[in-house]
Amino acid sequence: MDKNMFASDNYSGICPDAWQALQTANGGYSTSYGDDPWTAKACDALRDFFETDCQVFFVFNGTAANSLALASLCRSYHSIICHGTAHVETDECGAVEFFSNGTKVLLVSGEDGKIDPDEVTHTVERRSDIHYPKPKVLSITQATELGTLYSVDEMKAVGELARRHQLKLHVDGARFANALATLQVPAAQLTWKAGVDVLTFGGTKNGMPVGEAVVFFDKTLAEEFDYRCKQAGQLASKMRYLAAPWVGMLEQGALLKNAAHANKCAKLLAEKLLTVPQIRLVHPVQANAVFVQMPEALIDALHAGGWHFYTFIGSGHARFMCSWQTCEEEILRFGAELTKVAAELQMG
Repeated sequence: MDKNMFASDNYSGICPDAWQALQTANGGYSTSYGDDPWTAKACDALRDFFETDCQVFFVFNGTAANSLALASLCRSYHSIICHGTAHVETDECGAVEFFSNGTKVLLVSGEDGKIDPDEVTHTVERRSDIHYPKPKVLSITQATELGTLYSVDEMKAVGELARRHQLKLHVDGARFANALATLQVPAAQLTWKAGVDVLTFGGTKNGMPVGEAVVFFDKTLAEEFDYRCKQAGQLASKMRYLAAPWVGMLEQGALLKNAAHANKCAKLLAEKLLTVPQIRLVHPVQANAVFVQMPEALIDALHAGGWHFYTFIGSGHARFMCSWQTCEEEILRFGAELTKVAAELQMG
């Protein structure tokens, strides 16, 4: 049993549907830099998925997707409002500021990783003078960094909030498929119909080998985005290898099937964790992440036993992730070992 399985959904392999599409795309010569049938097919598949004529670009990773998308919405004297736990703030190494030539990121709080609308309003309205970086974009994460979801109604409210303050709305959708799988609504309901201008759609965490899609629902915002990608080193010469997995995942329905499986496993994993009285749930399990509070001694014992999962500095919270590749049998075996370790600690 691989004891790394709960550390990250990035740890999982390539799912069969994506692998098969790659093999098929590898069957001969094809034109380069996105001027190939696979890229065109993937773009059309995403347009069908979102039920609208959106503009689609493929990049290698989430940092590029987020930072380039946000840079396209801003000028250097603008600001981006996001939650304090947002990936664009905590885990992009300043890429957003770098690619936007210095656009400032302004932070708001909110329960369970979701923005507090009143704080957004306060951030926009607290100053309007020329000395303050003009708010231009509201960026949210779906599913959030804490594994929670914005409902359809909440997404509509966020869209209305952005329009009211004349902000563009960006969604970091690294785990957007997991949100769709839980909410069981068409993708359009959580994106352009709710007022989303651009979505960075994650593939890597859901069974693809590499690559994210940047989806502009307002196509006017995508002007010269291809130049941004080229300048940032994100224009793949063999673009078909970034695009083909999307075709395989969307045509066969694997994208939502994989996400639903990961979400189901997360709920089972949460059940097993909560059988230990000293463990409590920190955030609702709504996607494929489980956040719990557990004693430091138990964390140390599990780490010493080879289990790899992340904890957050100073909080004691532990994060466990599930993926398309997680097996229920492995969760049950982990649960048995967890119970044993916890009992041994109590005996000591």
